[in-house]
Order: sequence, then structure tokens, then C-alpha cells
Amino acid sequence: MVLKERYEIRWHGRGGQGAVTAAVLVAEAAIIDGHYAQSYPEFGAERRGAPVKAYTKVSLSPIYSRSPIIQPDIVVVLDPSIDKSIYLEGLKDDGMIIINSSKSDSEIKSVLGDKYKIAAIDATHIALDVLKAAIVNTAMVGALIKIVPLASLESVEKALHETFSKKVADLNTQIVKRSYELVRLIN
Repeated sequence: MVLKERYEIRWHGRGGQGAVTAAVLVAEAAIIDGHYAQSYPEFGAERRGAPVKAYTKVSLSPIYSRSPIIQPDIVVVLDPSIDKSIYLEGLKDDGMIIINSSKSDSEIKSVLGDKYKIAAIDATHIALDVLKAAIVNTAMVGALIKIVPLASLESVEKALHETFSKKVADLNTQIVKRSYELVRLIN
């Protein structure tokens, strides 16, 4: 798949799930691959469990605007309990939703409808299995880069090793690779 000129991704999660870190990892990996990228958070109350938005822009040309992403190409939903009206707001008509969910494809489609492309991954299960904690950010990174190759798997692994200690990076590399293999397109 060839990258289009620019992708704008909005991440939705809760404090402690790693949405901000995921946004940064994708941007760093895209830069390693020779693209232009930026990421930045938007916080409300800075506490564990509070809603969090983060943004990633990946482009083939320089990016000058640091404004919030109002009309994303892709939304990545780390916590499926977030009201869908929040994460669907402004999503482009040809947009993509990548959601952390253990529900069946038909259950997910019954909630999200047929308007958008949808991909799903049980990121919570993967994170609990590997980390023994429901920190789902890197599982969502793996799912995202499989569905939309904004960065290579190798560059994500390099970004992980630049960000975390070797032990933590190795565990998160396992998570990224597993979600990369298990993510599924629903429609």
C-alpha cells in the first residue's frame, strides 16, 4: 500500500492506557522510515481513567500546523467504553476506525454501522497476556500499522527501543507483532 500525501490520526483512550505514548511511537517510527510526522496530546483532567485524546500526523511533506485534528482520517479507540459520539465526531466519510474490542464483528458493526471502514483487535487480551496489565497502546500501534502502513514494523521496534528499557521494549515488541498478526478488517 502506498501512503497518500497525509494521514491524520486521532487517538481516544483513558489516562493510563498509553494513548499519548502510542501517538508518539507512530510518529517516531514514521520519521525513522523517512516521513514527516508529529504527535501531541490533548488533556482534560490529568488523572488515571480520565478521557484522553492524542494526535498523530504523518505526511510525505513537511507539516506546519499543530492544531487539533478535527476531521481525522483514522480514529484509534483504546477504550471501547468511550461514547462513540465522541470518537466518531468529525471522522471523514471515507474514514477508518480501529477499535480495541473483544466483541464479534457483527456486534461491532451493530454499534458502529456501515459508514466507515472498521478494524478490530482484542488489545486488552494481548496486553494482559504479555504485560499482565491492560496497557493497550502498543497493541493498537501494531493494529494501526498493519491496516495503514504509516511505518514499518522494524521502525516501530526501533522506536520502542529508543523509548523504553530493553525489557519493556522487548515485551511491547511482542505485543505489537501479535496485534499486527491478529487485527482484522470487519468491512
